[in-house]
Amino acid sequence: MKAQNPQQQRKKYERNTFLFLTIFLAPIVTIALIGAIGFIIWISQILTGPPTA
Repeated sequence: MKAQNPQQQRKKYERNTFLFLTIFLAPIVTIALIGAIGFIIWISQILTGPPTA
């Protein structure tokens, strides 16, 4: 098997990093943030009561 030069290795590393960030990390962080906001609203409504018009 032919050894890859450093530039090819870097491109492969950058591609794998991009795929990891877009396929795994971004959705996980998004779901966690939405869940955290929902939890904060839920707790605040328990403590202060429902919103009034």
